Amino acid sequence: MRTLIFLLFVLQSATMLAQTDPQKKDTIQQKTERLNEVIVTANTILGSKFEVKNKTGSASYISEEDLKKFSYTNINRVLQTVPGINIYEEDGFGLRPNISLRGTSPERSAKINLMEDGVLIAPAPYSAPAAYYFPTIGRMQAVEILKGSSQIQYGPNTTGGAINMISSRIPDEFSGRASIAAGNYGSRNTQLVIGDSYQNFGFVTDYFNYSSDGFKDLDGGGNTGFDKSDYLAKFRVNSNLDAKLYQSLTFKIQYSEEEANETYLGLTDEDFEENPYRRYRASSEDVMNAEHQQYQLTHFIQISPSLNISTTGYLNKFKRNWYKLDDVNLGERVSIGNILSSPQDYPLEYQTILGNENTQDDVMGIKANNRTYTSNGVQSIAKLRWGSDWIQTLEVGLRYHEDDEDRFQWVDRYAFQNQELIQTTVAEKGTDANRISSAKALAAHLLYTVKIENLTLTPGLRYENITLTRTDYGTDDPLRTGQDLSVRENSVDVWIPGIGANYRFNNNVSLFGGVHKGFSPPSNTPGQNPEESINYELGSRFNLYGVQGELIGFYNDYKNLLGSDLAATGGTGSLDQFNAGEVRVSGVEFLVKYNLLRNKSEKFKLPISFSYTYTNTEFLTSFDSNEDIYGVVTMGDEIPYIAKNQLNASLGFQHPRFDVNLNSRYTSAFRTRAGSGPIPENFKVDSNFIVDLSGRYFLDNNFTLSANIINLFNSTYAVSRVPAGLRPGHPFGVNFGVAYEF
Repeated sequence: MRTLIFLLFVLQSATMLAQTDPQKKDTIQQKTERLNEVIVTANTILGSKFEVKNKTGSASYISEEDLKKFSYTNINRVLQTVPGINIYEEDGFGLRPNISLRGTSPERSAKINLMEDGVLIAPAPYSAPAAYYFPTIGRMQAVEILKGSSQIQYGPNTTGGAINMISSRIPDEFSGRASIAAGNYGSRNTQLVIGDSYQNFGFVTDYFNYSSDGFKDLDGGGNTGFDKSDYLAKFRVNSNLDAKLYQSLTFKIQYSEEEANETYLGLTDEDFEENPYRRYRASSEDVMNAEHQQYQLTHFIQISPSLNISTTGYLNKFKRNWYKLDDVNLGERVSIGNILSSPQDYPLEYQTILGNENTQDDVMGIKANNRTYTSNGVQSIAKLRWGSDWIQTLEVGLRYHEDDEDRFQWVDRYAFQNQELIQTTVAEKGTDANRISSAKALAAHLLYTVKIENLTLTPGLRYENITLTRTDYGTDDPLRTGQDLSVRENSVDVWIPGIGANYRFNNNVSLFGGVHKGFSPPSNTPGQNPEESINYELGSRFNLYGVQGELIGFYNDYKNLLGSDLAATGGTGSLDQFNAGEVRVSGVEFLVKYNLLRNKSEKFKLPISFSYTYTNTEFLTSFDSNEDIYGVVTMGDEIPYIAKNQLNASLGFQHPRFDVNLNSRYTSAFRTRAGSGPIPENFKVDSNFIVDLSGRYFLDNNFTLSANIINLFNSTYAVSRVPAGLRPGHPFGVNFGVAYEF
């Protein structure tokens, strides 16, 4: 409440300033094009849908208007219209997504580059990339996705691609937005944005809160939802727009806090069939508390019309403690994953997590997965453009980066008394995991673009020099005196080449393709090799008689796929990677859009779109793994958690006063453990078909009324069998909102 009052005060003060400041320029919009160039250069990788059409590789741009259609706060639903993306859900709200681009391992989105405003945003992108923190998608103005050779500038992961989320931009003039929405399950969304630009100064502030009481029913009652607040501010000082050397300095600060009553504990198959939204009593103490901070300072200089340099220093801090049920010990420790996957083998342990009867002391272990992360660095990109007959661009980038993950964890013991969890042993902090993983990385890239009439070529080269270290103090040294210290280190030095090409037959049809080296860093295990592959793509973009679309084929040839030991996928949580050998991933991406009322109506539009992704995966080597989702792998097996077929279809009905949008998505069944042939029921997540519906009514140029429905037909479906047991997707949910923009 204090935060909201403060933001309202800022809004009022800014309004008064805009009305009284004699220095405000009336001619700012006359130079919008140049200012937009500054913005695009500083924090985006595409900047607009126009840039997508000219890329020599696969790219997608989700605009502000696209995001407003459904006002999603779940990144999984935002990305579902983009072909080539595989996702499996976990909590129903998208708080901790599992995203794969072109068949990369999806677990915690660890194998793709996640960025906010052009800066790596995973908690520790090199040393611990599993994204337990994910930016609040509800406060983003756009989302950019690059796949294939078009993303060679971005690392360290170059196999699948990059996703860049663009936060609220500093506007060209005094403007803002206030919105509030509420719906079933106690869901609530609130946003307040205010910003302005003057001759030599600009700012924007953004407050976003979203929360829910949760759609799961905890045995004995209790909140199963979450509450997350996000605060953002940007301040820019700049020279005059017509200065000989235009310069700007932009400072960004972001802070978020989250309390999520989430758990790793899912359901057995039998219990899921009876009530998919049930939660066992043993998870009643499970809660995630997290805080995130981001500081970013960007300097931009336009040295000449053909040369500019953008330099950003950044610091990200993230701390979280996910306090959650980990095991049951009735004489022998059994993980919750084993209990729920084989309840017939552990009947007493299964009855224990139900909590219907009293137990002895210390039977259940609730682990404090306490971790802090730091990620900081400086990156600079220079762009030089020249030529007339041959238009050429040279981009040179350099980044020095450091990050670390500090694990300081413990396991408290509990018992059930009168159907309530009672703490029976308070563990000493640092007695479960007590170590620091860190990374230092120097990265550089060179991208040359030449346009010769209708042909565009983009050869590029990336360099990564990475040193990964783990300092383990041991579970018997919580004070970190170093009495039982062990240190290990691994390093990698790699060149990553790539080339893309685009040929425009005319303004309506183009053919593009490329080949590049895929790379993903290894762990800190000495001598472990990085993940490497050679990736190919060939595609076409077209716009014929109003039918717009693209058709792309891709083939990723892995020399060495790396799997990770994550607790989120049934492992021990050590984050150690293991060699999964040679793998082939191939597929097809298809997208088509058309306005059914084209050339028939000026006021009404009836846009439709259809996208399809086919992904085929195959292990070419056999190996044994302790990781639950891999197990014993035989040559010819498929990668788990990658759906072979995905279809998305949307239909809109648009008018200047209102619009209605319907989106539907089909995901085929996928296996939850590596294998081949028919999928066994106990290693399977069934196919699903989900429909969302939204509507907006524009009262005037300022006020908008909206209604959004997710899972319109209230389909019951499973989304995952990890971290432990079956987990449901979000049931029917409806939100009604009102927004005021000025």
